[in-house]
Amino acid sequence: MDYIEVRRDGRGLAEIVLSRADKHNALSAQMMSELQGVAEALAREPSVRVVVLSAAGASFCAGGDLAWMREQFAMDRHTRRVESARIARALGALYALPQPLLGKVQGNAFGGGLGLMAVCDQVIAAEGIRLGLTEVKLGLIPANIGPYVVHRMGARNAAEVFMNARLFDAGEALRLGLVNRVVPAAALDAAIEEEVARTLACAPGAVRDAKALLRRLGGEVSAGDVEGAIDALADRWETDEARDGIAAFFDKRPAPWA
Repeated sequence: MDYIEVRRDGRGLAEIVLSRADKHNALSAQMMSELQGVAEALAREPSVRVVVLSAAGASFCAGGDLAWMREQFAMDRHTRRVESARIARALGALYALPQPLLGKVQGNAFGGGLGLMAVCDQVIAAEGIRLGLTEVKLGLIPANIGPYVVHRMGARNAAEVFMNARLFDAGEALRLGLVNRVVPAAALDAAIEEEVARTLACAPGAVRDAKALLRRLGGEVSAGDVEGAIDALADRWETDEARDGIAAFFDKRPAPWA
């Protein structure tokens, strides 16, 4: 794999690392396919008892790779829908992990990066990072990540940041329900290890069954929600706003509505 690394130890920990640091871990088509494949493989491994999702470099994830997004303009609606659903499939595979999934967020995250955070069971973030659902500035919407973001944050909290591209920090993410704990950057490794150790001290079968029960009691993201969000994004791609917004970004000029 080129963009996803998997690190293991002898205790039952598997760490999925986003490894496209030179591009701020922006999610390209290949990267999303690799991420989906890794998550599906780990789900089948009974020896894996807890999974950590982390990232290399200064950023956690800059969201969808804009060059990949721009290529979608030349596609017909059906092909574009299939292509844009890659992130939904990757998020779905992470969300479906039977093991606890811990998010280790050391740097900034935007768009799809927040989707990655939202599918985690717990997220520990470093102080000083910046976050945002920035799609509407480009004429798009946070669609494929939407079911998971809203499920985690709740509609009332998500409404504060879902429609205005406002940037916020880790402390506000804690208040909004996206993050469980905020620590100094130097303490992030120790905080993750503390949570890993707690999980590994418990019966592995019981932990998996407890996660499954929690999902049933708390309400799960449905396949219908995911498909509906994919359709919503496909519709948005057909608009002049989407074309103008992406073009303005690449031309380094203000969008018409700015």
